[in-house]
Amino acid sequence: MAREKTHDPRRLDVRAFAAAGAALSATWPQAGFERLGASLMPGAADAPADVDWSVQGEQRPVTGGTPQTWLRLTASTTVALQCQRCLQPVAEPLAVERWFRFADDEQEAERLDEELEDDVLVASRTFDLHELVEDELILALPLVPRHELCLEPLPMSAGEADEPEEAAPNPFAALAALKRQTPD
Repeated sequence: MAREKTHDPRRLDVRAFAAAGAALSATWPQAGFERLGASLMPGAADAPADVDWSVQGEQRPVTGGTPQTWLRLTASTTVALQCQRCLQPVAEPLAVERWFRFADDEQEAERLDEELEDDVLVASRTFDLHELVEDELILALPLVPRHELCLEPLPMSAGEADEPEEAAPNPFAALAALKRQTPD
């Protein structure tokens, strides 16, 4: 009885994984993604979130050539970001679903990247899926996180008082007054 090969997501042999048509899935703690954590609102998370991910490998046949190596990655989590309107925490769901084509070396990857719309990476025998998942989640972060409707009023700055300020004098009104004073 043949033993099925186990694949280490931190040191994945991409070609062997895809050739086997293998699949992996797991849940990793969000705290293990340091670069993603640097983008989150400090202290806003009530409970540590998890990152659910899965990856499927496949080899696509090419007429007259070697098969292409592909990976399909899906990942999801919810992150706590700072709303740019009210400055309060906002829970932002992130979801990624991407296909990656693998090239033999950097030169081939650059050439394919220029020619194709596909995401091209260099195949490795020690590919780190954890880094790829983190990269994709960082790219999925919203540029300007905000609530649909902020429930909290904007905090007042230190120089603002509770009573409204007097309106600044209109500079054109001062000019009009000067013009009235000069004899024609």
